[in-house]
Amino acid sequence: MREPLQVYLSAAERAQLDLLSRQTGLSRAEILRRGIRSYAAERQGVHSPMLEFIGKYGDTPVPPDLGSRHDDYLAEAYEDTHEG
Repeated sequence: MREPLQVYLSAAERAQLDLLSRQTGLSRAEILRRGIRSYAAERQGVHSPMLEFIGKYGDTPVPPDLGSRHDDYLAEAYEDTHEG
């Protein structure tokens, strides 16, 4: 069961939401739902290989072959590196 919810957005937030909706073909409501799930997962410490990948290279120069080897770099982020 879904429940309606009223939220107040700034003009910039509404423009961002509308842009994302046009770019993805998703409804504004679906974008908001996905944003909530993403934020909740981040707060709960759920492992996200993509976020780990972005964090790994966020403050360092991007590897020059990232465009051609992106799958290799992403696979490294998915690897389980903890001992156990």
